[in-house]
Amino acid sequence: MALNSAPLTIDKAALAATLHTRPRVLHALVRLMREPLLHFLLIGLALFVVYSWLHRGQSGIEPSHEIALSFDDLRTMDLYFESQWHRQPTGEEFNAMVENKIQEEILYREGLAMGLDKDDTIVKRRMAQKLQFLAEDVATAHEPSTAELQAWFAKNSEKFALPSRATFRHLFFSFDKRGQNAEGDAAAALAKLSGQPESTPLAAMADPFMFKDYYADQTPQELAKEFGPTFGLGVFKFKPRSWQGPIESGFGWHLVFIDSIIPGRIPVFEEIEPDVKIAWLGYEKEKAWRETYARMRARYTILLPAAPNQPSEFPAPGPKKKQVPRPSEAAPQ
Repeated sequence: MALNSAPLTIDKAALAATLHTRPRVLHALVRLMREPLLHFLLIGLALFVVYSWLHRGQSGIEPSHEIALSFDDLRTMDLYFESQWHRQPTGEEFNAMVENKIQEEILYREGLAMGLDKDDTIVKRRMAQKLQFLAEDVATAHEPSTAELQAWFAKNSEKFALPSRATFRHLFFSFDKRGQNAEGDAAAALAKLSGQPESTPLAAMADPFMFKDYYADQTPQELAKEFGPTFGLGVFKFKPRSWQGPIESGFGWHLVFIDSIIPGRIPVFEEIEPDVKIAWLGYEKEKAWRETYARMRARYTILLPAAPNQPSEFPAPGPKKKQVPRPSEAAPQ
């Protein structure tokens, strides 16, 4: 074998640089090995390796293909069945509930894998409602003190105002039976009743009414639903203990005898504290959702199509189609 006869040359500068650099590299490695963070990472890696070795082969199922039902899940299904049927489920019924739960979870995961949740209006609406419920539940986590409720009631007391209530009887004069004379007949009957005792027979003076002749503790809203808004408000302008009118409703004209009118008022806090708490919770839920949505909304930029400013921005109409005559319209040959 032939050897290269060229003289061996050594780069003394490179050799000197290498010998000079090696101590610095070794020094840096020694410093790195003394770092506590490196020790922590190495210990963590060792624990992970040991844990993986100890649990090897215990579960060959992918997490996405594993369905775990806890004892609480099973107990919830049992309680739900009992609340619906007022008895404990049989073994077959309970197994059927468990299988239905498993089927629901499988179909849900398969649907997600197929992307069935994308661009689905019902899914979007349900998720939006769930997020709103979660935001509103934040408000219910705080139990208000009596002082808080009193302060809120002082600012919103008009929400709890009790309406006026009237108790009365009436005489009815029908449009259907009397036509345009209904109002005049009611006025004539009122003149006859003037100065008469309350025991005076009245049935012959008026027409039968399809509902009631006597109403107790009626609010303006309740009367407006049955007689119309004019009647509902007008009754509360009458003075008690005398026949007054005529007043018009959607059915005809009426004479009204007011037994009593209870003026509307705002109750004191102690009367309606439970109602105030319910209203406060509703207000706080709405407030929490409004603020949460405002924060979420601020993170988004909304892009909408710009409205065309000039008629030329609309798509130009295509060429007119040539009118083809029907066979019956073809020119004779």
